[in-house]
Amino acid sequence: MKYCLSLLLFLTLCVFKGIAQSRQMEISLYSDKQIPNDIPGADEEKSETSGNILRISNIRNPTLSIFLPGKEKANGAAVVICPGGGYGIVAAGHEGYDVAKRFNEMGVAAFVLKYRMPNPKNQPDPSIAPLQDAQQAILLVRKNASKWYVDPLRVGIMGFSAGGHLASTAGTHFTKAVIDNPDNINLRPDFMMLIYPVISADKQITHAGSFRNLLGQNPTADQLNEFSNEKHITAQTPPTFLVHASDDKGVSPENSIVFYEGLLRNKIPAELHIYQNGGHGFGMHNSTTKEEWIDRCMNWMAANGWLKK
Repeated sequence: MKYCLSLLLFLTLCVFKGIAQSRQMEISLYSDKQIPNDIPGADEEKSETSGNILRISNIRNPTLSIFLPGKEKANGAAVVICPGGGYGIVAAGHEGYDVAKRFNEMGVAAFVLKYRMPNPKNQPDPSIAPLQDAQQAILLVRKNASKWYVDPLRVGIMGFSAGGHLASTAGTHFTKAVIDNPDNINLRPDFMMLIYPVISADKQITHAGSFRNLLGQNPTADQLNEFSNEKHITAQTPPTFLVHASDDKGVSPENSIVFYEGLLRNKIPAELHIYQNGGHGFGMHNSTTKEEWIDRCMNWMAANGWLKK
């Protein structure tokens, strides 16, 4: 009996310790405010898992899933994570929640963004809906920095595939707010981490499906130029960490390369890892190598001072 009670106490303490080390909750991105750029309609959001990949589609009500390390472990750094999905779905598991938990292990607060898909039935201007949600996520993290034990000067953004396009849009288009920002909160990410990202509308290297979903069937030259993010790198673009695979048949590694070259031309600190194999969509774990790119990412963050206490 005494043994059973001791075991129960031990398990209870383990549960509470786990909760203390990684607290997770989901909040509405716009709370009680009107969702901007929205045409009211039925909520038809759907979640399904196929091939061990969680796919969330028909998103009308964007949210932020908050993963916080224990207060004693938090180092003040924070990352908004934009899962991929070609601007058609959000692959929220292996490119979102799993990554957030790994960041928590290293004392980093992580925020998984479930952003709206561009859809002319749901938005007057579909092309800016994802960016509005990314900017709102950055705003919320900085606005709640003290409550979430976050340093507002160490808030980065990460994106996978089309989520990498969204993250790089947030990092190159931050001078123009596409949301209400009455307190003039800084919308610039302090750093970016782009994992097999869609970047360019250049026909030689673009991911046509992502740009079609974002801009429609017949985008203008100006629209394509506006969302070719390698063309909008300036001296104010945040330092960037990039990962890709040479054999990526979904999104050409040239996307990462042209962005990296643009960063170098503008003297922006940058690090690029291109693996020989891995294909597309491997999330945190490229099974073709024993190396974990997330470890290289954390080393890069530490070297740049974002993991300091």
